[in-house]
Amino acid sequence: MPTNTMKAIRLHEFGGPEVLRYDEVPKPSLKPGEVLVRVRAAGINPPDWYLRDGYKKLPPDWRPEVPLPVIPGTDVSGVVEAVAADVHGFSVGDEVFGMLRFPSFGDSSAYAEYVAAPASDLALKLARIDRVHAAGVPMSGLTAWQFLIEVGNDHPNPLQAKMHRPVPLNGTTVLINGAAGGVGHFAVQLAKWKGAHVIAVASGEHESFLRELGADEFIDYTKSAPEEVVHDIDLVLDTLGGPTTGRFLRTLKRGGALFPVLLGFSDPEEAAKLGITVSMTQVRSNGPQLAELGRLLDAGTVRVAVDSTFPLADARKAHERAARGHIQGKIVLTVA
Repeated sequence: MPTNTMKAIRLHEFGGPEVLRYDEVPKPSLKPGEVLVRVRAAGINPPDWYLRDGYKKLPPDWRPEVPLPVIPGTDVSGVVEAVAADVHGFSVGDEVFGMLRFPSFGDSSAYAEYVAAPASDLALKLARIDRVHAAGVPMSGLTAWQFLIEVGNDHPNPLQAKMHRPVPLNGTTVLINGAAGGVGHFAVQLAKWKGAHVIAVASGEHESFLRELGADEFIDYTKSAPEEVVHDIDLVLDTLGGPTTGRFLRTLKRGGALFPVLLGFSDPEEAAKLGITVSMTQVRSNGPQLAELGRLLDAGTVRVAVDSTFPLADARKAHERAARGHIQGKIVLTVA
């Protein structure tokens, strides 16, 4: 019998993982330009726990207004159930994946049995990658892509006055900090695909994993500080960013570049003195770029690692896993 309700994870208040509640909620309805997707898996990302705790890590004037209760999550894979009349390129029964509405905020989010997704945010899922792995791709894969390969939009950059510009990677030496995580493990593979010599930085337990992904060199940060052992690097992608990212200036050659993924860099005068470009961008939903990533995944050129999976009802446990850190790849929620 058809039903107009579904199961979803909602926040009724901000706080730790314990505020994630498994609720019965109305199914979303389609608007123009949208596709209704029956969710089979949903990827977990840092913005999910930033939302959960009320964006406390963001400067006060950056914190968006969030009406409660709210369903978190951006990354989905699933099956098309319905298509708005003005949408072309998707049909009922298609397998799709995408990052929805980021960085804006919508009323239909990923920790749910169904989402109403902007068609422009979706790509067809190709056969070689399963639904769980597809759900691990969108935000992390697009972040690595838009930092390293192509920004792919002309929106003003809220993180700096100038647009972010990726640098040519062929023949360069690229250091990736936090290389075993979601963004990092994609960045290792994309940089290698583009012809870079890749130095991966992570804890020692991840060395074999990162070498399998193509890392040419590995630094165990628990034994050696990368800024003490490598120099004359062309590019550093610091997936951790934050206030310690300035230490990587001393690893770079004059004319090099430092790309912190998270806010916190505070050494612009030192960077200018060393002739180093420091640049950031904000990842944005982009179906066509996801389609390009999908082709690389289907060809086996790039793969997505899944750290762990949890049923949708156990989203709290998934967030607790994220809080313990040392993640290898992605955490994914599965939807029966």
